[in-house]
Amino acid sequence: MNIEFLKKLCVANGTSGHEHAISEIIRDEIKDLVDDVKTDALGNLIAHKKGPGKKMMLAGHMDQIGLMITHIDEEGFLRFAPIGGFSPTVLLSQRFVFPSGLVGVVGCERLDKPADIAIGKLYLDIGAKDEEAAKKLVKVGDVCVYVNPFAVNGDVVVTPALDDRIGCFIMIEALKKIKKSAFDLYFVFTSQEEVGLRGAKTSAYSIDPDYGLAFDVTASGDTPKSLPMPMKMYGGAAIKLKDNSVICHPTIVKHLEKCAEEGKIKYQYEILEMGGTDSGAIHVSRGGVPSGVISIASRHIHTPNEMCAISDIEACIALTVKALETEIK
Repeated sequence: MNIEFLKKLCVANGTSGHEHAISEIIRDEIKDLVDDVKTDALGNLIAHKKGPGKKMMLAGHMDQIGLMITHIDEEGFLRFAPIGGFSPTVLLSQRFVFPSGLVGVVGCERLDKPADIAIGKLYLDIGAKDEEAAKKLVKVGDVCVYVNPFAVNGDVVVTPALDDRIGCFIMIEALKKIKKSAFDLYFVFTSQEEVGLRGAKTSAYSIDPDYGLAFDVTASGDTPKSLPMPMKMYGGAAIKLKDNSVICHPTIVKHLEKCAEEGKIKYQYEILEMGGTDSGAIHVSRGGVPSGVISIASRHIHTPNEMCAISDIEACIALTVKALETEIK
């Protein structure tokens, strides 16, 4: 598995609506593997690999959660609005980096008790001595993302932005391994998933696929006193049954089950009682699209220390290749 390329994807800076750096990295990696690649009006990167069968749309989102600067005060401290879902307690004391390389630290106003922490009480400290100095470095509307080292601990990857650069990575690695596709393939690296599945909605409308398959992280139920759920790290590729955005189509679920069994690929089932993925937009596009999801069980989602197992990533790649080389019946 190409760990160095995964690292390159994960350390790139690209919050929702600002995915161009990730798009260029992916374009350079896949341009010789597909028949056509383009970027649409909303920033989706769409790669077409011609095949003999029905249209299959694969989707993994490029964007990561981030912050947008909303105000710079007289002392040079920055107020912000979240782009995507954040817990205020996770934000506190974390580093964020702007595309320019400027780094800020999240601080908090004085509180009576920790339970009072809220987004509106937090600020970003870039070390500026006053408003004038801060405005030479940053302006209202600028965006930033978590910054933390990329690490590999044995069979585990720990890094910001696995949600969902890992989905993009799985799609790219599968594209490299496909020998003979059973479908006319559209690999879509989507924009703005974290703020409402927006890129998947527009790209699915334009492609008008016969089938949809999304790739994303999912929660893991194997940490101390976690919510009961069937997904866990080291459990293999997760075949989604439902989340808050989609009830996966039986045709796609059965296809993935069959491919996993035939390929002797380790797999588990996913039922997520929160959130959603690009499949939530794809399956209701136009007249409806039978859709499913291959998920990667991950710990610490939407933090600067997202974690997943390399063996699960490899299982997802293998299942994707098998699913794309096998006709749906």
